[in-house]
Amino acid sequence: MGRPRRHDLGQILAHARTLWLERGIAGVTTRALGGVSGASNGALYHAFGSRDGLLARVWAREAEDFLAFQRGRVAEAMDRGDPSAALVAAATAPAAYAQTNPEGARLLLAADLDDFLTPDLDDDARALLGLLRADLGRLLTDLAVALWGRRDRAAVTAVRFGVVNLPGSLLLRGADVADPLALHVLEQAVRGIASQPPPVRPAG
Repeated sequence: MGRPRRHDLGQILAHARTLWLERGIAGVTTRALGGVSGASNGALYHAFGSRDGLLARVWAREAEDFLAFQRGRVAEAMDRGDPSAALVAAATAPAAYAQTNPEGARLLLAADLDDFLTPDLDDDARALLGLLRADLGRLLTDLAVALWGRRDRAAVTAVRFGVVNLPGSLLLRGADVADPLALHVLEQAVRGIASQPPPVRPAG
């Protein structure tokens, strides 16, 4: 018997990304991926544990690039000594990212990190998502400290509203992530968040 064929995991993930963009997340099946990559179902399950593990890794690769892009925009504003602009830069990062990587932005917006935390997720994929969550948490905390000198839960949650929730509501629901009106409203809302520190939650 010949040796079983080995497949490059990076190439398999690239094929899965293409399927996702062409057919939507529902179109990323092991059968479809095997058809374009040549990998067997057994090889795919051995590599990723489950379909959820595969999807998590495809999304995480894009999320890693986006978070680096977002943090770069924040760092530029911080270097100018403008924490409010840094918060705006973080909030509008999805629109800026879409200008240079529209396919990546589409993939990121198709799902949220929590969507992948299913019982079928293997330990490696769960750990990868945990690292992404921690990276985002550090960014939110850094912004809260820069804005108000605080790192308590209320301050970090207020920043999350501006960086995660508002962009999700204003930018990610329409056909154009960079819609000028949505960007204007988002920037004004985020500057409002930055203008006043949130109330401190009572202990207990």
